Amino acid sequence: MTPETMDTVAMMVSDPSAPTAVRMVVVLTALAVLPGLVMLMTPFVRFVIVLSMARQALGLQQSPPNQVLVALALVLTAAVMQPTIAIVDQTAIQPYLAGEVDTTTALTNGLAPMRGFMLEHVRRDDLWSAIRIARIARPATVEDLPSSVIVTGYVLSELRSAFVIGVKVYVPFVVLDLVVASVLLGTGMMMLPPVVVSLPVKLLVFVLMDGWTLLLTGLARSVQ
Repeated sequence: MTPETMDTVAMMVSDPSAPTAVRMVVVLTALAVLPGLVMLMTPFVRFVIVLSMARQALGLQQSPPNQVLVALALVLTAAVMQPTIAIVDQTAIQPYLAGEVDTTTALTNGLAPMRGFMLEHVRRDDLWSAIRIARIARPATVEDLPSSVIVTGYVLSELRSAFVIGVKVYVPFVVLDLVVASVLLGTGMMMLPPVVVSLPVKLLVFVLMDGWTLLLTGLARSVQ
């Protein structure tokens, strides 16, 4: 592709009156990178890590399957991000599809609510760590930070929160495993693997306490 052709395509995409076909190409390209944006700019990472650790704490290997956990994390992410997604749709997606704004303006309008969401939930220490990683000068305000730095700090913060919540979920089941192992050892049943007894006990306790509802409600509240 020659430089003249590239310039022509760029002008067509940035022009609010560009043909619908060109805009659809831009939309499809945006959808291609959407999974990465979902993982980096939303609480999806926190949700899927905590759900995976909860499954491991129960002693289950493939139940629920990974696909179910990912789908559950996506649904919970969509529910939590609904107000922010609505703002992005009103200020960027709908005006762009209607031809009212160009691509650059639509990207800027759509990124602003996401930046606000990330800055609201990022830890200050993680944000400064991201600044040091990027090796940039400390800005006067957080609004002056590049989006890449904000995303990096937000991901670090989400990873920390995920493991903190995961440990809180994991510890009670570890204690239950220790209790079952001690009871079996005290009764002389040393040849019986503790997991044979502890697994159904943990599942029973988890079901009786409505564990999935408590876990999902707690995850949603941790973001709000």
